[in-house]
Amino acid sequence: MRYAVPVTDGKVAAHFGHCSHFAFFDVDETRNAIMKNEVVASPGHEPGFLPGWLAEEGISVIIASGMGSRAQTIFTENRIQVVTGTLEDDPEIAVMKCIGGTLATDDNPCDH
Repeated sequence: MRYAVPVTDGKVAAHFGHCSHFAFFDVDETRNAIMKNEVVASPGHEPGFLPGWLAEEGISVIIASGMGSRAQTIFTENRIQVVTGTLEDDPEIAVMKCIGGTLATDDNPCDH
C-alpha cells in the first residue's frame, strides 16, 4: 500500500491542501514496515485537484491533520482511505502508528 502525508517544514501540515510537500510511503503491511519513502513538492492547491493527483500517484491512504469535507468525499470516490485529525507531527511515525493501529487522532480541525 502507498500512504501520503501532507507536510510543511518536515512536519504534518495543519491543513492538507496548503502543504508545501507530500511524503509518500510504500508500506508492506504484512511486515508492518516502510519499504520506501520520498518527499514530493505539492503541485499546488486548487479545489478538487489534489485527491485526483494523489490517486494517480497510487495512494491508498492519506493521513492528515485537517481536511475539508469536499476533499474527503473526492478521496472516498477515488477509493483512498482518509485518516484525519492526527495528533502526530512526524510523518513517518504517523504512518508507522497507523499501520500498527495506534495512531492517535482528534476531531478534524477543518470546518469546510
